[in-house]
Amino acid sequence: MEIEYQYHFSLPRSVVWKYIKNERVLKNALPGCRSFSMVSNNIYKAEMDIHIGPIQDLFTLEIRLDEDQAPSLIELHIKGNGNMGQLNGQALLMLKENQGTTMLSCKANGQVTGALGLAGKRILDSSANKGLENFFQILEKEIKRRIYELKRRNR
Repeated sequence: MEIEYQYHFSLPRSVVWKYIKNERVLKNALPGCRSFSMVSNNIYKAEMDIHIGPIQDLFTLEIRLDEDQAPSLIELHIKGNGNMGQLNGQALLMLKENQGTTMLSCKANGQVTGALGLAGKRILDSSANKGLENFFQILEKEIKRRIYELKRRNR
């Protein structure tokens, strides 16, 4: 499965870069996330409810972030296990500054096995794109909420 996705943040790249790696922000932004914590430098563990078509499962994920070129490129490596299958994937997140806003481009590929793999490419691709769209929309709202709270506390 290969995915290409773009999202436009109405925030500067430095702000997106700072918060896109914050475990509290990520936990609140990931749909179906039950837990999310850093276990070591740039390695996170998460538990997420996954809904793909008629399939529902709880997945345990390990997510590794590699910051190749701060603040413009993050490489993700994801491994996950659930009762209905496993997933392995990689993604490149490229952030470009554009007049005080940020264009994020995501290129990802992954392998899905078990009952999830049997769900079919069309269902998986559609679910992945909807999931990315929801994630980045919620992420932007969560970042803006954090900025607002910081400004309010500093008054």
